[in-house]
Amino acid sequence: MRIRAGYNLSFECQAVTPMLLVLEIHPSRRIDLLTEQIISFDRPIESRGYIDGFGNACTRIEAPVGLTTISTDFEIYDSGKPDVVAADAVQHDIKDLPDDVLVFLLGSRYCDTDRLGDFAWANFANTPPGWPRVQAICDFVHTHIAFNYQNADPLRTAHGGYTDRTGVCRDFAHLAITLCRCMNIPARYCTGYLGDIGVPPVPDPMDFSAWFEVYLGGHWFTFDARHNKPRIGRILMATGRDATDVALSTSFGASRLAGFEVITEEIMPGVDG
Repeated sequence: MRIRAGYNLSFECQAVTPMLLVLEIHPSRRIDLLTEQIISFDRPIESRGYIDGFGNACTRIEAPVGLTTISTDFEIYDSGKPDVVAADAVQHDIKDLPDDVLVFLLGSRYCDTDRLGDFAWANFANTPPGWPRVQAICDFVHTHIAFNYQNADPLRTAHGGYTDRTGVCRDFAHLAITLCRCMNIPARYCTGYLGDIGVPPVPDPMDFSAWFEVYLGGHWFTFDARHNKPRIGRILMATGRDATDVALSTSFGASRLAGFEVITEEIMPGVDG
């Protein structure tokens, strides 16, 4: 299938402000692009791209004083297949994990494993290790947190999501990641596009989405505690320890998000992009 995706984001700055942007698709998906993916600015701005330590495509800019709109619009090929389910994927002993995977067992800014370890072991120690254990964690998080855009909180950690029992997709991901790490299952945070493709549309404005991946059987597999079922049409943008590593924008100075529009939709056969 063909998917059209993109965004228009506007930032207002009172002074020249250095910014770090994570707004490109993940390098692993570039091979699927059907059109160029170019980050555009509505004012003359110099930008420089680089690949960070997690393999994400990042952009550095200095936003000028006033309002700046950043945008992109592209088409990408997708297999149309739902997320892979590998029910027999095994959990590795820690001694057998690759060195670069170990960081995804550790606590991080939003994944406070030290506060949820006892709960995790009390509730998931008797589940079969591997895929069934991760699915049990997803089942718990899916029913424990109520999705509500109005209750988004950029300061909420995984433990906060556990106690508040409300939040947005990042809160589902943070709690599930943390519980997996507590059970010695490497888990990493993912951000990207996920439109209402293959499911009934919802009335909420389109947004970027958060999910997570776990390392089982020598591979990274996608899980989504918010939706808790395989979905079609994910477009990965970035992975990291938690939302800190994959923030859409990080401002080294004061800035205000003044406009936010995200586009993710299937291009139906016979319709020109």
